Amino acid sequence: METSIFKDKTLLITGGTGSFGNAVLKRFLKTEIREIRIFSRDEKKQDDMRHEYQAEYPQYFDKLKFYIGDIRDLQSIKDAIHDVDFVFHAAALKQVPSCEFFPVEAVKTNVLGTDHLLTAAIEAGVGKVICLSTDKAAYPVNAMGTSKAMMEKVIVAKSRTVAPEKTTICCTRYGNVMCSRGSVIPLFINQIRQGLPMTVTEPLMTRFIMSLEEAVDLVLFAFENAQTGDIMVQKAPACTIEVLAEAVSDLFDPGHETKVIGIRHGEKMYETLLTSEERAQAIDMGGFFRVPCDKRGLDYDKYFKDGDTERASLAAFTSDNTERLGLEQVKKRLLELPYIQEELLNWEHKV
Repeated sequence: METSIFKDKTLLITGGTGSFGNAVLKRFLKTEIREIRIFSRDEKKQDDMRHEYQAEYPQYFDKLKFYIGDIRDLQSIKDAIHDVDFVFHAAALKQVPSCEFFPVEAVKTNVLGTDHLLTAAIEAGVGKVICLSTDKAAYPVNAMGTSKAMMEKVIVAKSRTVAPEKTTICCTRYGNVMCSRGSVIPLFINQIRQGLPMTVTEPLMTRFIMSLEEAVDLVLFAFENAQTGDIMVQKAPACTIEVLAEAVSDLFDPGHETKVIGIRHGEKMYETLLTSEERAQAIDMGGFFRVPCDKRGLDYDKYFKDGDTERASLAAFTSDNTERLGLEQVKKRLLELPYIQEELLNWEHKV
């Protein structure tokens, strides 16, 4: 798939300097893809990335192009999206606390920015656009999740107005990506390194967990299987925050102190990847769910006559009712991550 569909094609990644963009680059730069464009607004991160890949992949570096711009600025996207075949849309404000304090900024990036991107992609005749969403968009309780929920609505609405043979637009929704920028595992490791207690919000809180590679796999599965307007979800496992903290402690400093600080503003006890409403129409594809686009029109008379009896019998797909991983399973998954392997090596040298 990677060499056939992407051969001689140009891929644009918005927010491409982040964890997801780096994972995609490491997966595709050595393939027969013609060009990968990194679109973001942080020139420092782009410069660091440029030097890193120039040193690590000198024979493939010519495929990598960098574009300074902001998805809030429609023209800057148009300047970067010419002759692009596919887009992976990862640019977003993702931190729950910062979005709580600056909700309008979350709207500008996550909602309006996505609308700008899709407008530019449709005008440029991009073949496929895969947008990245989050479990926090389902039953949102915070500004970040609410803005991502609205982002999904924009994606579905745009998909209704464009011919799918010209541009296919779909969305992936996934939970916590282990060791991604700003996530809790690097925080735990840093606290251990500094001799500080690991701060656990609520021991019994559950979260979906997946690796960056699995996040890329989900996007690629959507790329191959999604129809326009779909939301694609992977059947990810979950664990409690207590188990996650204990797994990190066991690997770096067994018995390291933890401190329970309580649930922070805007957090849930568990996350949801599919609401009960979505579960009623979701198509089970083995390791994934496909939620088709809601193509009902604006004939409000139908809302008084037609209902959905199946919804009452289906539960949401949450981190509380998915496969629950134990301590040894979480430790095994952590040890498979390059980030953890590198941190353990550094830790052993320090010790």
